Amino acid sequence: MLHHTMEDRNERGKTVEIQGNQLERLIAAADRIAIADGRTPTVVPFLSIVKHSRETVRNPDILTPSFCLILQGQKKLYLGQDMFRYSAGDYLASLIDMPASAQVIGATKDSPYMGLRIDFTAQEIASVAMEAEIVTESKWRGTGAGAFIGKSDAGLLDIFLRLLNLIDKPKDIRFLSELIKKEMIYTLLSGDFGHMFFQKTIFDHNADGVGKAIRWIRQNVERPFTVEELALMCNMSVSGLHHKFKAITTMGPLQYQKQLRLQEARRLMLSGSVGATMAGSAVGYESPSQFNREYRRLFGLPPLQDIKALRESSWTGGFEDG
Repeated sequence: MLHHTMEDRNERGKTVEIQGNQLERLIAAADRIAIADGRTPTVVPFLSIVKHSRETVRNPDILTPSFCLILQGQKKLYLGQDMFRYSAGDYLASLIDMPASAQVIGATKDSPYMGLRIDFTAQEIASVAMEAEIVTESKWRGTGAGAFIGKSDAGLLDIFLRLLNLIDKPKDIRFLSELIKKEMIYTLLSGDFGHMFFQKTIFDHNADGVGKAIRWIRQNVERPFTVEELALMCNMSVSGLHHKFKAITTMGPLQYQKQLRLQEARRLMLSGSVGATMAGSAVGYESPSQFNREYRRLFGLPPLQDIKALRESSWTGGFEDG
């Protein structure tokens, strides 16, 4: 028994060493491309690199469907009332548009935060699942959060390495990058978190209506509604809708809409096209004072002060990565 235990430890040690070497190679490749801080797009359409040479402030924003791998450094993610800390080798997967906030911690010029971001859609996940005939229902145990954190393995890191190496082969990018992306989705669907990656597709096509509710709010962010009306529209009970909606998004439908409204108003003001009163009205606020109050509660400053501070900072908008 002791002999087997030592073998297991040796195997785990070798695995950690391999993953460490892969991360170092990924960091070197990413650092060569991302010269400046912030999010750097690459010639691979769905791949970007994020770098920060100092800690960032916690900033509310919208986490969009993506798969984000930390190569170096640490980050805090705030979803609803929960806070998650994750670091090198960990990934964040977001399956729906989710109000959230994040903060890079401990980053310095000598040891910057570095991460890779892959953008994907629910349709791409469904396509791979159907083509590969992957069945995940047996693992599924009801609803789960629309974003979650997991640990990468050697196979997944190898896929990222091959994707980064494509950047030096521009003739191969259009064809091979899509194949590598499909391989990545297949690997994630086949792994321990496969049921989590597939749940967005389940929500969209299942009769429980949660996916329909989320889509309706996203498409009608300025329209007032009651939870009773939304439940009737989605063929659900009020309690069932509220429970499942909160399990996925960490908040109720009305809170979800409120945060989307405020984020959209912020985007409109940052674009320079409208002022605070018009931005609040555009997203459904009838009372300017209520808009100002709720905006300050979420972002920490009144609308005009917040926009001024953002323009004077290096913040460029958008949830850069997990």
